[in-house]
Amino acid sequence: MANILVVDDEMGIRELLSEILGDEGHVVQLAENAQQAREARAQSRPDLVLLDIWMPDTDGVTLLKEWQRDGLLTMPVIMMSGHATIDTAVEATRIGALNFLEKPIALQKLLKAVQQGLTRNIEVPRPVVPVARVNVSETTSNVVATTQFSATPANYENRDFSMGNHMLQNHQHSFNNLSFDLPLREARDAFERIYFEYHLHREGGSMTRVAEKTGLERTHLYRKLKQLGVESVKYGKRGE
Repeated sequence: MANILVVDDEMGIRELLSEILGDEGHVVQLAENAQQAREARAQSRPDLVLLDIWMPDTDGVTLLKEWQRDGLLTMPVIMMSGHATIDTAVEATRIGALNFLEKPIALQKLLKAVQQGLTRNIEVPRPVVPVARVNVSETTSNVVATTQFSATPANYENRDFSMGNHMLQNHQHSFNNLSFDLPLREARDAFERIYFEYHLHREGGSMTRVAEKTGLERTHLYRKLKQLGVESVKYGKRGE
């Protein structure tokens, strides 16, 4: 989970990016102009900034130059614009922007650029706790479930592998209680609800990773979760 600052004077763009990045488990701050962006940069030190070029008070390139001049360009910045020329994009990159996204922004390009930006924003390595493996076997149903956790002390200092055990037992219990006396449609919906809740829980609410795990397109996954009444957002805001 990262702290991402979105700077854009268009409310619709801000809300859309906030929803998408929030679904990925990130904390999103919004700014509608350069002044709000300066204040957010000073208060929260974002891990990454999505910065629009054309804004009414101070344009994004000017703000980027300001941060670079004052030594505040310590985070990856991805520029956005629907009207910028190639020269503008090249200039922004020369100043220090990591990437440039053209509006309307394609979902996969956005997520890829954000992932690359966060990968570049490397923190000091911390010791990793040895991987804990938990096996839960149900001999009657011949089902074996395995989960893995690999975490740093900073993120999981109050947790242990019993959390994974508890999660698996809950989903296994729900599966074992699935009634075969239900009509086919209802039984299928009940199974799919358990299935998607399990993967959402495991992937910390990341819609991208769940889509990859289940083999569904992201838009199809959204529609399926809405149809089943599964709220993905609660799995991404558990303080992990």
